[in-house]
Amino acid sequence: MTGPTLALHLRLDGVTDKDGFLARCARDLRFPDWYGRNWDALADCVTDLSWWAEGGEPSGCLLDIQGWPAFRDADPDAAAIAADILADAEAYWAAQGRPLVVRYDDGP
Repeated sequence: MTGPTLALHLRLDGVTDKDGFLARCARDLRFPDWYGRNWDALADCVTDLSWWAEGGEPSGCLLDIQGWPAFRDADPDAAAIAADILADAEAYWAAQGRPLVVRYDDGP
């Protein structure tokens, strides 16, 4: 592997719906200005990680999500969609040889 390995933290305390989740992603993950705060934009951001790294794309990333159970309980549909997008991103990056590992504090 070359380049940095990134560790980012998404804290979902107080997040109870899709809009809150997407806004928290923008804040905590430092998404670029072009992030549209919708599911497609989330998918775009997690499959184009060049903006996460200074000096090139990362060789791997760890995304640590805290507060997942409360968010999942508050909006199960949004949580399921978010988990699917993140699982797709993990598969995409695994195929590229630069893993993205999403770690939930209590499973998706």
